[in-house]
Amino acid sequence: MEINNITRLTHLMLSNNSFVGYLPPDICKGGALQYLILYMNNFQGPIPTTLKTCTTLERVRVEHNQLTGDVSQCLGVYPHLYYMDLSFNQLSGTLSRDWAKWHNLTLLRISNNNITGVIPTEFGQLTKLGELDLSSNYLQGEIPNSFGSLTLLYNLSLGNNQLVGHVPPEFGMLSNLELLDLSSNNLAGRIPDQLGDCMKLRSLKLNNNNFSGAIPLAIGNLVVLQDTFDVSHNSLTGEIPSQLRKLVMLQSLNLSHNSLSGHLPSSLTYMTSLSTVDVSYNELDGPVPDSPAFRRAPAEWFAHNIDLCGVVRGLPPCVSPGTPTRIASMVVVTIIAFVVFFLLLFIFIAVALRFHKRKKPPVPVDNNHIKEGAFCILNFVGRDVCKDIIEATEDFDSKYCIGSGAYGSVYRAELASGELLAVKKIHLPDTEATCDEQPFQTEIQTLTQIRHRNIVKLYGFCSSPRRKFLVYEYMERGSLGSVLRSETAAELDWVTRVSIVKDVARALFYMHHDCTPPIVHRDITSNNILLDSEFNACVSDFGIARLLKLDSSNWTMLAGTRGYLAP
Repeated sequence: MEINNITRLTHLMLSNNSFVGYLPPDICKGGALQYLILYMNNFQGPIPTTLKTCTTLERVRVEHNQLTGDVSQCLGVYPHLYYMDLSFNQLSGTLSRDWAKWHNLTLLRISNNNITGVIPTEFGQLTKLGELDLSSNYLQGEIPNSFGSLTLLYNLSLGNNQLVGHVPPEFGMLSNLELLDLSSNNLAGRIPDQLGDCMKLRSLKLNNNNFSGAIPLAIGNLVVLQDTFDVSHNSLTGEIPSQLRKLVMLQSLNLSHNSLSGHLPSSLTYMTSLSTVDVSYNELDGPVPDSPAFRRAPAEWFAHNIDLCGVVRGLPPCVSPGTPTRIASMVVVTIIAFVVFFLLLFIFIAVALRFHKRKKPPVPVDNNHIKEGAFCILNFVGRDVCKDIIEATEDFDSKYCIGSGAYGSVYRAELASGELLAVKKIHLPDTEATCDEQPFQTEIQTLTQIRHRNIVKLYGFCSSPRRKFLVYEYMERGSLGSVLRSETAAELDWVTRVSIVKDVARALFYMHHDCTPPIVHRDITSNNILLDSEFNACVSDFGIARLLKLDSSNWTMLAGTRGYLAP
């Protein structure tokens, strides 16, 4: 039977195939279509005009095809739509104001097409939107100030367009924003200080624009900035702020092709996670900070400045042998440093003696039992943070234990820096029998491949002969099971319970349908659902999760928790 002749069709899912040709013109015959999943095929031609009146649509994924036509003419108003992905096609036309009536929309991707015109101000009414990707089109005009109302937005990608004007200061209201890409446009003016209020930002790309002025000091507030900070190919001036030293998780820093002046701050040595740093084509001088990231860097990353020198191979040394004035200056600096050092040491010893009776000695940590290179957390030096966690929990004393299971016990660890972590210590056998590594490795493999607001974040792990543990973000209210069994269960009204169910459903839908390959958790229980202070839910404990192979059959042994197993 042809699809055109099917009435009351609700789900059409043909993704990841090699279908060609045009989409059926009466694809929504009967007006019941909810899911249209056709991505990763070779469909061509226009989107059927009958979709414009198909008000039952909830989820549309037609990305990675060769569809054409004017999107403003073939899409209508869909009151139930929550997911729309039209990216990587050959669609044209403009963004319609009517799309602002998709009030349940959480994701809109239309990147890599031929969309023109401006971004409608009305898009600020899409208050449930979590991801908006309009990149790689031909959009013009300014970024609407109304975007400040999209407080649930965590991914905003507008790169590779022809946008002009300033970055709206209202962006500082996007408290959940994690990824911001405004690169390769014609934006101008100063980088707004308000971006420093987006405390969850992990990636910030502002490169290839016409920004001027200094780098805001507030950028130093983005302490979880991890992937990249790129402001290259602009017209920035002034000195590089020393506040960047607080970006200890940052892996890639690109300040090249600007007019920055002065010295490279020596405090950049605190940025221990840096793997790439490019400051070429500026007006910098003085010594390059002495740290591993800079010592390993090629000279090209520092080229075309005024007079940089130091530890980078290919740059001239900063101290010329036999220069009396420089040697004398070094002697004076060394003497002052020694005086300050001994003065601080004296003060430290006096304070330590004063409070010696009040302070418990730190838990001794045997460095010989910490396997070199076996620890990775927050992109710090593994051995040091491993020691910090062991000391913070007093070698996993039971008074810090907040939960226990067959696989391991969970401890609350507050580091000296104030960072609050949840640490799952794996139960090891008392004898010399080999420990089952599979759940430990599975949880690391799974959580490092996925990112979702309703899946607990894995910060790192430690593996040594004496101990194995995993480090997660700390969820203040603990597991749903413990809350239900406690006096705080009275706070779980029906609205809150429905919200928790929705959070878990979003996490499972993401694992099953948006991950490649899909992930099956296999042990969803109330004890594996964690709650933060506002009762937002995250799925945890991926020790028996499975990655499904799409091109073969999948089978597993019986696994999970009794009482929660599928019948």
